[in-house]
Amino acid sequence: MDQLSEVLTKFSISAGVFYTGNLCGLSNFSPDGVEQGHLHLLESGRINVIDHHGKTIVIEEPSVMFFPRPTQHRLMAEERDNAQIVCASVRYGTGAGNPLANALPEMMVIKLSEAGNLQASTKLLFEEAFAEENGRLAMMDRLTEVFIIHLLRYAMDSGLVKQGLLSGLAHPQLAKAIRAIHDAPDKGWALEELAELSAMSRSKFAEEFRDTMGQTAGDYILEWRIALAQTLLKKGKPVGLVANEVGYDNASALARAFRKKTGHSPKQWLNATSVH
Repeated sequence: MDQLSEVLTKFSISAGVFYTGNLCGLSNFSPDGVEQGHLHLLESGRINVIDHHGKTIVIEEPSVMFFPRPTQHRLMAEERDNAQIVCASVRYGTGAGNPLANALPEMMVIKLSEAGNLQASTKLLFEEAFAEENGRLAMMDRLTEVFIIHLLRYAMDSGLVKQGLLSGLAHPQLAKAIRAIHDAPDKGWALEELAELSAMSRSKFAEEFRDTMGQTAGDYILEWRIALAQTLLKKGKPVGLVANEVGYDNASALARAFRKKTGHSPKQWLNATSVH
């Protein structure tokens, strides 16, 4: 199985299309404690995207606007702009703080004319969005999920993302160490072992990993373990069993690491995510 598929099997992505059609006026998107990102696809027309800093980006051709994590932003268009748009919410199995969401920039704007391999899936999505076929809503949701996978693939292949998990998976040497961490999260990985897998010296590996992933190998192992623990907890597995599966001796050790990463105990986190 390829590396991206392995990650996607552990951290599910689901999408829900909530608006299709002509956008006229101002639409505000606020996190409000909801652990989801947003995807906007402009089929035709003109639209203004205003980020949480107040900066405005004018989009005048078919484009993708992706906010992988909960991010304050606004979309604005006038009637004369004739902005035909598809908007979807994006949820991750462990919440928006998982390695996939963290691997992407806060906002991505991609012109479809510059991303040929995204055009086929957007064409299908647009056709479904602006038709009235049976099963339209379910089909749009599934097509949006497929599109997101295409978008992740594009980010890896094009070098669009300069740091994070997708960059690491695209790195010919680091990918071997990252895959080993993914395959055996319960192992007490030493830096020397990971460096050997990557055919690098210890110091070179540490530097290359930090530059490519945006964090140290130790911090990434912690992030991966906690993200896996979140997935297993949401499946209803007991904390003690989860602790052993992700490399901790007992539930107390996992709780300490969990709190260090998330600010909450496993039970607190699970209760909070269940509300949403």
